[in-house]
Amino acid sequence: MANKEKQAREREPRIVWVEETNSTNSLAREWMEKEPMPEGSAIVADFQTAGRGQVGNTWESEAGKNLLFSVVLYPVTLAANRQFLISQIAALSVKETLDLYTTDITVKWPNDIYWKDRKICGMLIENDLSGAYLSDSIIGIGLNLNQATFLSDAPNPVSLFRILHREVNREEVLRRFLTIFYAHYISLLREEYDEIRACYRSVLYRGEGFYRYQDAGGMFEARVRDIEPTGHLLLESRDGSVRRYAFKEVAFR
Repeated sequence: MANKEKQAREREPRIVWVEETNSTNSLAREWMEKEPMPEGSAIVADFQTAGRGQVGNTWESEAGKNLLFSVVLYPVTLAANRQFLISQIAALSVKETLDLYTTDITVKWPNDIYWKDRKICGMLIENDLSGAYLSDSIIGIGLNLNQATFLSDAPNPVSLFRILHREVNREEVLRRFLTIFYAHYISLLREEYDEIRACYRSVLYRGEGFYRYQDAGGMFEARVRDIEPTGHLLLESRDGSVRRYAFKEVAFR
């Protein structure tokens, strides 16, 4: 398999559109188990019957309206304890793509994309390890583009259509995303880790100032102190004390 994966990294990326699948991440994994896909390839679906989000969440998407896709990488030189960099470059790439269409786009830790106070994009990133390093990464992205109405009980969805009051071309958005993403991935391969982290920190949702949060102990006010290389969020309370959180251990309020 190692030789096949090496050959996959050396081939040109492919973009494959499918009409329907349960999940583009699941489909990518299924195909990769048979034959590794070329690095940077993307599987795009018009509709997902079981689109997944973080920690079992689902993702609502009207058929043919949005951009539902997964990108395959083989970041074999990236240490497992630095895998959050994959999440950071993916989030930055979506944010910078949407910047081409509108303003007020930020990254809500760890990798949701927001327009003002509303969610426009979610991700599910699945990394496999080989010893102390990553062997492959599947980056699943659900980006709301042309959907006008949301029927689920999600609290704050928005789409580019509802911002711009017009539809956008899905293929164009995907091409623009991939161009930006490949550039960020090259930066990662060049080990420009500090630059990636600084860029990510600069575009965080509520990245400056004190806001209300809630953890297992209740409500409190804090500001973002930093994001650790592991992806942990450091919040600084008004008294100067610092709290450290993994994903789902704290919520914005």
